Amino acid sequence: MSQTVLPSRRRMRAEVLIVLGLSLGYYAISALLTLIERYLAEPVIGDQVAQLNRSRSDIDVVDMVQQLVYQAYLLMPVALALYLLSAGGRRIRPLLGLTGPARAWWRDVAMGLGLAACIGLPGLALYAVSRALGQTVRIDTSGLPDAWWSATILLLSAAVAGVLEETIVVGYLMTRLKDLGWSVTAAIVASALLRGAYHLYQGWPMALGNVVMGLVFAWWFHRTGRLAPLIFAHWTLDAVSFIGPEVVPQEWLTELGIA
Repeated sequence: MSQTVLPSRRRMRAEVLIVLGLSLGYYAISALLTLIERYLAEPVIGDQVAQLNRSRSDIDVVDMVQQLVYQAYLLMPVALALYLLSAGGRRIRPLLGLTGPARAWWRDVAMGLGLAACIGLPGLALYAVSRALGQTVRIDTSGLPDAWWSATILLLSAAVAGVLEETIVVGYLMTRLKDLGWSVTAAIVASALLRGAYHLYQGWPMALGNVVMGLVFAWWFHRTGRLAPLIFAHWTLDAVSFIGPEVVPQEWLTELGIA
């Protein structure tokens, strides 16, 4: 069995900066600037809106194709990160725990749903409280038109977000930071802070909530070595938030400050 040969520390540091600069690191800087702008702009932050999954064309078919192309584009940093981790003979699937018999994958699904419930319910309460305090924007989870393909795109968007964020901010970043000699605690904290940073555009309370989520997810990956439950959990959380406003009674949404 061949031995894994890691790149030099200098090369790995440059690699981390490049991967994050092309993905979530860029989003973190952009989110911070957006938060500053929100506090300087009118109206006050509590009366502002952050729209997710926006429409990309006024022409229905073109919009659908643009959505598919954009989701594929978002997965390119994931492909790059996995490619770089595989350098030197490293096997990616065992490294990220993406192996095992069918029952292991079913356990991953079950644990993912459990994690989603543990994170999602407090997260919904946090959103309601921070909206009441006027420190969080109203999040519009779908700017897509009322088209036959919209629900499918929203579910795909949720899946891509789960793969992108959990692979980069947990699987890739924690692995590389450990390769660089960081302690487990430092790697977990760095992962969590990055997750919170690229959610700053929603307001500081939701960013703080995402830091807590990041601590839980990074710790889970360290303890189990399996990334799939985190991807399943993230997909569930986003799928519910993207599709939920379409099926939840309007008065509930109004009470939560979503509608």
